[in-house]
Amino acid sequence: MSDTDRPRLARHVRLTFSRTRQCQVLLHPETVVVLNGTGADILELCDGRHTVAEIMTELGTRYQSVPDDEVRQFLTRLVARRWVEVGDG
Repeated sequence: MSDTDRPRLARHVRLTFSRTRQCQVLLHPETVVVLNGTGADILELCDGRHTVAEIMTELGTRYQSVPDDEVRQFLTRLVARRWVEVGDG
């Protein structure tokens, strides 16, 4: 995952707030993924406009410490599951 990559949610995936669970969830056909706060913040920024570097910078302003390698690993796992797509910057 390069700093210039621009992640976005795949077309068949939706990020939404679950009133029942009172948190953000990732909806995929036949799957609901409950997200923690940081995961939801990362995915909110995955709009195809923000680069990976910009996402990490934004998270750094929201939280005191966000390890860059953990953000990359999270996004890499979602790309492998085809829930996130990556375009070049």
